[in-house]
Amino acid sequence: MTVEQNVLQQHSQKHQQTLLNQLREVTGTTDIQLLQQALQVSNGDVAEAVAFLTEKNSKVPQQDETTYYQTSQVASDRYISVGSQADTNVIDLTGDDKDDLQRAIALSLEESSRAFRETGITDEEQAISRVLEASIAENKASLKRTHTEVWSDSPNPHDRKRIDSCPVGLKNVGNTCWFSAVIQSLFNLLEFQRLVLNYSPPARVLDLPRNQKEHRNLPFMQELRNLFSLMVGSKRKYVDPSRAVEILKDAFKSSESQQQDVSEFTHKLLDWLEDAFQMKAEEDSVGEKPKNPMVELFYGRFLAVGVLEGKKFENTEMFGQYPLQVNGFKDLHECLEAAMVEGEIESLHSAENSARSGQEHWFTELPPVLTFELSRFEFNQALGRPEKIHNKLEFPSMLYMDRYMDRNREITRIKREEIRRLKEHLTVLQQRLERYLSYGSGPKRFPLADVLQYAMEFASSKPVCTSPVEDIDTSAPPGGTTGQQLPPPSSTAEPDSVPPQESSGPASAPAAAPPAAQQQRVPVHKPFTQSRLPPDLPMHPAPRHITEEELRVLEGCLHRWRSEVENDTRDLQGSITRIHRTIELMYTDKSMMQVPYRLHAVLVHEGQANAGHYWAYIYDPHQRCWMKYNDISVTKSSWEELVRDSFGGYRNASAYCLMYINDKKPFLIEEEFDKETGQILSGMDKLPPDLKQYVKEDNEQFDKEIEEWDAMQARKAQQEKLALAAAAASAAPSSTSTSTSSPQPMSIESSPPDNTVAQQDPEYLEQPSPTGDFKHLQEDTERAISRAAAEQEDRSPEVLLNAAIKLEYARLLRFAQEDTPPELDYRLHHVIVYFIQNEAPKKILERTLLTQFADRNLAFDERCKSIMQVARAKLDLIKPEEVNMDEYEMWHQDYRNFRETTVLMVTGLELFQKSNYVEALMYLIYSYQYNRELLLKGLYRGHDEELLGYHRRECLLKLNEQAAAMFESGEEPEVGTGLGIMNELVVPCIPLLLAQEAEKDLLAVEDMRNRWCSYLGQEMEANLQEKLTDFLPKLLDCSTEIKSFHDPPKLPSYSTLELCERFGRIVAAVGRAPGEGR
Repeated sequence: MTVEQNVLQQHSQKHQQTLLNQLREVTGTTDIQLLQQALQVSNGDVAEAVAFLTEKNSKVPQQDETTYYQTSQVASDRYISVGSQADTNVIDLTGDDKDDLQRAIALSLEESSRAFRETGITDEEQAISRVLEASIAENKASLKRTHTEVWSDSPNPHDRKRIDSCPVGLKNVGNTCWFSAVIQSLFNLLEFQRLVLNYSPPARVLDLPRNQKEHRNLPFMQELRNLFSLMVGSKRKYVDPSRAVEILKDAFKSSESQQQDVSEFTHKLLDWLEDAFQMKAEEDSVGEKPKNPMVELFYGRFLAVGVLEGKKFENTEMFGQYPLQVNGFKDLHECLEAAMVEGEIESLHSAENSARSGQEHWFTELPPVLTFELSRFEFNQALGRPEKIHNKLEFPSMLYMDRYMDRNREITRIKREEIRRLKEHLTVLQQRLERYLSYGSGPKRFPLADVLQYAMEFASSKPVCTSPVEDIDTSAPPGGTTGQQLPPPSSTAEPDSVPPQESSGPASAPAAAPPAAQQQRVPVHKPFTQSRLPPDLPMHPAPRHITEEELRVLEGCLHRWRSEVENDTRDLQGSITRIHRTIELMYTDKSMMQVPYRLHAVLVHEGQANAGHYWAYIYDPHQRCWMKYNDISVTKSSWEELVRDSFGGYRNASAYCLMYINDKKPFLIEEEFDKETGQILSGMDKLPPDLKQYVKEDNEQFDKEIEEWDAMQARKAQQEKLALAAAAASAAPSSTSTSTSSPQPMSIESSPPDNTVAQQDPEYLEQPSPTGDFKHLQEDTERAISRAAAEQEDRSPEVLLNAAIKLEYARLLRFAQEDTPPELDYRLHHVIVYFIQNEAPKKILERTLLTQFADRNLAFDERCKSIMQVARAKLDLIKPEEVNMDEYEMWHQDYRNFRETTVLMVTGLELFQKSNYVEALMYLIYSYQYNRELLLKGLYRGHDEELLGYHRRECLLKLNEQAAAMFESGEEPEVGTGLGIMNELVVPCIPLLLAQEAEKDLLAVEDMRNRWCSYLGQEMEANLQEKLTDFLPKLLDCSTEIKSFHDPPKLPSYSTLELCERFGRIVAAVGRAPGEGR
């Protein structure tokens, strides 16, 4: 056999074993012959093999333990990752070359090896291509999406501009969030980043690639370099990885589009990188064994030590990503302990020849980057589909691996034995404690100390009568007031119609017997009054007869017994706490803390087994904080947020991959230094010349896009300005004749003197009806002037103006200080009330009131006209330094925003009340957002946030229910409409609910997602399944960045009186947000 054939056979063997391990883990089948048969029948297709095994499992008996360990040693262990550098010096434990199983394996390996020699592509690689093709297909489809869907770019390039040195995100080009999570985790390993950026293909391969694998690896590596260079030096907030995915897709040919496990992609990505660097290493090394940097970075070795039917064995294996089972374990160390010890291992440590079988794994060499795959998916045999495990699994930020190292084998075994003994003792103590804390023989159990205390309280209670029903008066009025005694059982009760004053007196006599019909009347239940106990009744039942001696003896016994029980309980709890502490500290001595690994990245999956969304938390050692990489969104995070999303048990999110790095090897995350200057290389300085030019060209293209956008916006602004000027010029000649008929009911800013440029009234004051706000405000102003004239002896216009302003301000101040119900909001009646409640500066209040009295609409008689003229003259005399006009305009703009928010709120709530949820949503969404912005400036700037939040949330839930019902109908028009509601309305709004992380909003999102995820296990037509699979990733996207959204709805035109009336009516109807709601 030639060297090349030997290498090919080794690769095929590893590939074959990987598929066997996957099938064993997914289906739970341990029969190696059955697994081999499934692979042969399915021609290496994992999905078909799973289907074959699912049908066969009911007919095949389970293997016994001995058979399992025999077959598990045939080839590489299930923990081995595919890698061309695996150690081939493995001890063969089968011993029989003629065994049928060996012949089956040899036949399978021969077939796989022949296929590999012919094409250069393994079956596994073809399977991986399916996920890439699915992503590319989704990317092409995404180009046809409307602007309301979540993957579209903002047309404004400023929204896509990178801020300072913020990390660059990766665009989700269609079901590729897994690609983003993996690539970002690797990119932020600076040593890995340097290896990729500085990679140069071997010269011989450029001339003549030897096989299809080399044709694939070189373009892929170049696109990965391009992608990394953009992530280093781009001016864009996020970059598009489509070309890297396209290269991967073009390397494989497959007609199917089946979603594969993302961990499988990670395996293959490292394999492709390993192959690419191996070619370079072989060219660079002359006469030496080539060193592959990918292998040195990600691959380690462990020693498998075991006993099989009394025979000891040892073999060394290579591993990359180390898989760990999650189900049944509470933290990472428990998972590792279970993975390192398999079967009954007592005989491993004893000299006796036992028939027991088992094995241990001991790490002999750990890689600088240690990656754990958390197996959170299992195959449900009953349902015939995979399911996700949502159990909580804790993991530390610093992991000490000493206890798993081969050099510490003996001391670890001693500690494990001690821990086992302590846990046995702990179990006994916990069982004893449980008997104290859950005492009794029935279904309801209570702490024994409490039972004794209750018995003591009962014994010491004073009896007040001989019967528990003798002192109850049914004629007493509700509320617990004293009533007359209940008559003896033989007598009749009082009629229910007796007035309270006739039946509540202590000396009142019994009334005549009522008719029989009244005697049988059922009393009305009044839960808040009738159920109250009269004050003279005892709080607890009491013994009817007990002597002082009996009570003294009983109290003494109960007191002593309770003290004994409490002491025993404290002793047990103390012992349990000490044992827990001893177990926790078992590995904390210095000798067992010499191999520290710090958590570098956590890859998170949210969703179910068939669909979901991926993102990553990555530690930034320079900023000393965690960063959240969620596609295009890169934000600062915290350990608390990471714990919430990654440990599991909370929503449907949990970690599926943990990446630790050796804390004693800082080169992994250290920046590179310039050899001449000693300065840290950053940004473009990191890049080799060819990549610098590539990034420079991309940045120039982006700068050009920004310039074109700015020029276009400038042209639009100029056109709008010219249009406004033309409109103003055409309106100027008729302004004089129409001034008295123009409705400006709340206008507190009137036109300036004729010699000044006309100013436009604030938008929130423009009203349609001359009989509405105008009349209302005019009457208020006239009333203030009349009162001032009646109170003042001096009738000069200036004195009257000052007095009228004081009176008007006093009236509005009373409104601002009045405690009103929610439906009556005086801020809507007058801008001054809003200003007072929000503590606007005095100068702003004065100018606003002065402007109200300077309104030309007041000039209907000589007195008002003269006051108006004085007010206008005073406005002209105000110097710019006395009133900051920018601040003045800012306050009035805030009030305009408040009124606009109110209109949105009222309209949205009215539509919600009419069950018109589609139209109500945008009004509620925008009113909540605008209101939140107002409340950030002050408590009284906006409306009740809980009220708006509740209806926004409920509107989305109602729409979700409607859309789900349409989908369930299965009818094509309804299904399309339902998914349209979700894609165009609900999905774009979910980031708004996630952004603030309010518990009720998060629960609502979880409810919506669970409703759609529940369809995954149901039978449905193929077209419905396809639509559901396409839709779920959008729904499960956890990004809090608003990628695209609807324009604000058009506002209806309300006068102030109409707005106040409608506001009061709708707020009274909906009330405040329910306290027990979502």
